[in-house]
Amino acid sequence: MTYPENIRHTVTGRFLRYTAIDTQSDDSSDSCPSTLKQKDLGRLLVSELLEMGLTDAHIDDNGYVYATIPGNTDKKVPVICFCSHMDTSPDCSGKNVKAIIHKNYQGEDIVLPDDRNQVIRMNEHPDLKNQIGNDLITASGTTLLGADNKAGIAEIMDAVNFLVSNPQYRHGEIKILFTPDEEIGRGVDKVDLKKLAADFAYTIDGESAGTIENETFSADGVKVIIHGLSAHPGFAKDKMESAIKIASEIVAALPKELSPERTSDDKGFVHPVSISGTVEKASIEFIIRDFDTRMLNEHEQILEEIVSKILKAYPSSRYEFIIEEQYRNMRSVIEQYPQLTAFGIEAIGRAGMRAKLQRIRGGTDGSRLSFMGLPCPNIFAGEHAFHSKQEWISVQDMQKAVQTIINLALIWEEKS
Repeated sequence: MTYPENIRHTVTGRFLRYTAIDTQSDDSSDSCPSTLKQKDLGRLLVSELLEMGLTDAHIDDNGYVYATIPGNTDKKVPVICFCSHMDTSPDCSGKNVKAIIHKNYQGEDIVLPDDRNQVIRMNEHPDLKNQIGNDLITASGTTLLGADNKAGIAEIMDAVNFLVSNPQYRHGEIKILFTPDEEIGRGVDKVDLKKLAADFAYTIDGESAGTIENETFSADGVKVIIHGLSAHPGFAKDKMESAIKIASEIVAALPKELSPERTSDDKGFVHPVSISGTVEKASIEFIIRDFDTRMLNEHEQILEEIVSKILKAYPSSRYEFIIEEQYRNMRSVIEQYPQLTAFGIEAIGRAGMRAKLQRIRGGTDGSRLSFMGLPCPNIFAGEHAFHSKQEWISVQDMQKAVQTIINLALIWEEKS
């Protein structure tokens, strides 16, 4: 089988078009999608998919975009889905993104023009050493770029454009799924898997070119609610037990060796992400992460022991300790289907890269999809420094991701 070369890529233009649309999600909102502006991108994507000839492309009431590329082979091929998310992180503004292309990067510091304190340096972004001669895209310094995950969307859309324009390349039925609210942990809350009707999937939401990820953190959320004792501050001696101060003591007592700042590779962590309240009542929200699901319970026990010990000094106060399961390490599902990862590695190799199989120190829509019955590893999109004003991506890495997606579609047909 001859694999496509010299593809006439549309990925860069698509990416720039998509980043201009503000799709920041909002974890304080109870709606789905959490922000209606995510549908602005969804409607544009549907319009473009319809123009390509995908007649079933549509966006549902919850902001999910679905589409199908019909198969063009006589073989019985598993239905493969390619998935990316439309929202950008609440951690950094995604409004009025001004994308800048820096052509023929030669290793220099990149000073972002709208905030010259934002400087992208090679010693702080090690993958830049692999980008010499490439064309880098950044924002202007006041917003994130949105490569996470609009790069993945643009790459999927470019691959769709190629496959429908080149029917000589045989593939099975392919499903497209674009989700809202992944950044706030709700990316597949309302996905209709029956309508999607896929056998396997790949999220296109990874970092360095050539990487494929078959393992994520397992994740819980913990909410600690402190009920203190309020009193007039002028008459509070030996009476007041401030929930705010108790919460502060708990955060200060967290073991540093279990913090994100001190952990890497396969080590998990306990991380406070918000603290709020009054003298009478305060709450701390934590995320608990580890690749070994069994360790979540151990981390939570350590946290509760800290809370309990501190509360002993405050006899009129009490606490609630609420654990919520968030997602689990997808490896236990994906390893049951070795061809998923094997074909991903082969697709990356056929695109001219050495594949690197690794784990994600985070989660993806694919983690939850895997446990919902749709096994789903993660393929690189080329994103770097996501959730920050220094986010960047290269045109050439995006093109390699497009080639990898196309190769995956063809390999599944070839091997069936």
